[in-house]
Amino acid sequence: MQERLDGRANAQRQAPGLRAGLHPPLPLVPWPKPQPADARSAAQISETRDRQDLDHAINHLRGHQPEFSAGQPIWAWQKAMLLLFVPAFVIGGIALPEQAVFALAALLVLPFFCVVALRTAALWHAFSGPAAKPATRPENDATSALLPRYSLLVPIYDEASIVPDLVAALGAIDYPRDRLEVLLILESLDSETRDAVAAVALPPHMAVVVVPDGNPRTKPRALNFALRRATGDLVVVYDAEDVPEPDQLRRAASLLASDPGLGCVQARLNVLNDNESWLTRQFAIEYTVLFDCLLPTLERFGLPVPLGGTSNHFPRAVLDDVGGWDPFNVTEDADLGIRLARRGRSVKVLASTTWEEAPANFRTWRNQRTRWLKGWIQTYLVHMRNPLRTARDLGWLQFFGLQVLMGGLILSTLVHPWFYVVAIAEAAYGPLQTLDHHALSEAVTVLGLVNLVLGYVSGVALGCVAVAGRGRSGLALWALLMPAYWLLISLAAYRALFQIVTAPYRWEKTQHRPRATFTHPPH
Repeated sequence: MQERLDGRANAQRQAPGLRAGLHPPLPLVPWPKPQPADARSAAQISETRDRQDLDHAINHLRGHQPEFSAGQPIWAWQKAMLLLFVPAFVIGGIALPEQAVFALAALLVLPFFCVVALRTAALWHAFSGPAAKPATRPENDATSALLPRYSLLVPIYDEASIVPDLVAALGAIDYPRDRLEVLLILESLDSETRDAVAAVALPPHMAVVVVPDGNPRTKPRALNFALRRATGDLVVVYDAEDVPEPDQLRRAASLLASDPGLGCVQARLNVLNDNESWLTRQFAIEYTVLFDCLLPTLERFGLPVPLGGTSNHFPRAVLDDVGGWDPFNVTEDADLGIRLARRGRSVKVLASTTWEEAPANFRTWRNQRTRWLKGWIQTYLVHMRNPLRTARDLGWLQFFGLQVLMGGLILSTLVHPWFYVVAIAEAAYGPLQTLDHHALSEAVTVLGLVNLVLGYVSGVALGCVAVAGRGRSGLALWALLMPAYWLLISLAAYRALFQIVTAPYRWEKTQHRPRATFTHPPH
C-alpha cells in the first residue's frame, strides 16, 4: 500500500485528479507496428478511462465520506481507549481478581442474553410464521418487455477451472436477454482466468470487464470499478461458484418494485456439497440457520440486516447514493448493509436460493472465516467511530440491534473458549468467587449459567429446525456438534484480530472446484 502512496505525486503530475492507490503511469512503449491515429487515440482514451474508474473505485468513498471508510482501520480515540482499557483490565484483574471476574461476567450477560432471545424468536417464527410467498412472476412477453434492465456483476479471480460452470449457471437465468447484462469482472494480472474466459463462447449479453491492478486488491474494489460500466436499473452481485435459481431476478425485480424504500433484496444462500465432510455439514447448518431463520427475523423486527457476500439485488440509484462498496473492507457486504440502514433503507430476504460450494477442508475454511470476521470487526469499528451519530442515523432500536448483532457476535466468538477454561478451572479447583454474598453478583452468576445453557440449547434446536425446513433432516443429528464448530470460529476470530493489526486489507482467497468433482444437482 505504501508503495502505491509513494507514487501519488508522480501520478498526479501525469494525470491530474488521480489520487493515492493507483500505479504511477506506465512508461510509453512503442507499438510493434505503426497504428492509425484514431486507434492510438482510442487506446489512450480507454487507458485514461480505466485509470479514472480505478481511482473512483478506490478513493470515492474514502474521499467523500471518510467516516464510512475502513481506509483508516481505527481512529485515534478508539486506539487510545484500547491502549488504556486492556492494560487497566489486566492490572485490575491481578490486583482485584474477584471484582474483575464479576465485571467481565456482567459485561457479557446482556449481549449473550440478546443472542439467545434472537434465536428463540427465530424458532418461534419458524414454527408459527406464515410460509414465504414467492413474488409474482411476469409470464407474457408484453409484461417481460417492461422489466427493468438488470446488470449482473460477477467478480472472478483465480477461478479458471470453474469458468464453464459459471457461464452455464448464468446462462440458465430466466430473464429477457435484451434486458440483461452480465459483466464478468477479471483482474488484469490473472491471465489464466482471462484465458479460460476467452476460450468460452460467451452469449451476446455477457461481457468481460478487466480491472487494472491496484491496491487494495479486493473484491469490493473490483465491484466499484465494474459498476462504472454497468447500465442496468437494478444490480446484483454473484460469486464465481454461484448457482442462482433461474427465476431469482424476476422475483427480486418484483419485490423491489413493490417497495420504493427498499435498499436491497437478499436471496437465501445455501450449500451444494453439504454431505462432503464434517465442515461442510456444519457450514450447511450455519448457512441455513442464518439465511432461512435469523435474517428473516431481523427483517421482521426492523433491525439492521448484514448482507451476505452474494445474491444482493440493489436499485442502481441506491448504490450510487451510498457510495458503492468500501474497497478497504474485506467483508464489504456486512458494511454495506449497515450503511443502507443508516440511510433509512430497508433490506428484505427473498424466497429464492443461490447454491454455492462450502469449504471442505480446514485451511480453506479458516482463511475464509478469518476474512469474514476481520471484516465484521472493521465494520463495527467504522460504525462506532461516532456512536451518537450512528444512533441518530439508525434510531435507538436499530443502534441497540447493531450492538447485539455485530458487537455481540464478535465478543461471543472471542469469549466462548474461555467458558471452557473457567469450567475446567472450577472442576479442578472449585467454584470461582466473584463478590461473596452479594445479591448482584449472584444474579449475574445465575444469568451467566442460564445464558450458557440456553445458548447451546437454542443454537442446536434452531439448527435442527432450519435443516428440517430444507428437507435435510439427516443433518439434524450433526447439529449436536455445533459447539465444537463454534470453537473453530473462535480460533478464526483470534486470527482475524491479529490480522486487523498486521494485515487489515489482506484478502485470503477462497478457492473453488468444478461442480462435477464434489456434488450432485441442487436439492
